Amino acid sequence: MDLREYLKAGLKKSGIEIEDNKAEKLLKFMEIVLRENKKFNLTAITDEKEFIEKHIIDSAIAVKYIKNEGKLIDIGSGAGMPGIIIKILNDDMDILLLDSLNKRVNYLNETIKELELNNIEAIHARAEELSHDKDYRESFDYVTARAVAKLNVLTEYTTPFIKSGGKFIALKGSRGNEELEESKNAIGSLSCKLLDTHKINLPYSNAERDIIVIEKIKPTLDRYPRKQAKIKKSPL
Repeated sequence: MDLREYLKAGLKKSGIEIEDNKAEKLLKFMEIVLRENKKFNLTAITDEKEFIEKHIIDSAIAVKYIKNEGKLIDIGSGAGMPGIIIKILNDDMDILLLDSLNKRVNYLNETIKELELNNIEAIHARAEELSHDKDYRESFDYVTARAVAKLNVLTEYTTPFIKSGGKFIALKGSRGNEELEESKNAIGSLSCKLLDTHKINLPYSNAERDIIVIEKIKPTLDRYPRKQAKIKKSPL
């Protein structure tokens, strides 16, 4: 089975069907990440089939919980997962990638150009600072984060960006539900509610993943998010 068929078959097992041109673009994205990896330290996974399953398919699962349009911000985007993958699969979305490391932001914007993607850009900022900016606060329909921080900390970083009625989609490993137990106070304090949890298995390794969907009920109190040191020292 060639890589395109391996990708398409794995996505199909995960409930996502895509056209060949999107599969080719996802594989091109993988090629860019692996090519630039030595410069930017983007991933520890360098085997192509493992990358397809544990990065591309793992990230792509987020689109099952996103409508086909609206604005999305991806926090701590790193190599561009899940933000760039969501954009390739769902071209109608307007996507902002956020990373606190400038060299990764430069890599992300170069990757966006090479993939010829529109209505997506990366910016250099810290989430806890940018979400106090009126141009960004409560202006997104969705926020995503993958492999960034524990859920009680992450909820404070992410949910101030979302409009009331918007959703935070947290892509977690197999212990996401344990993190959720520690996050009930944070979710309530940040004017949100747990909407759903989904336990899924990756199609080839059967590795477990938890997808946690949190909905914003009303505007976030002005005092949130707090400064980074305070969030880390005293999580909600």
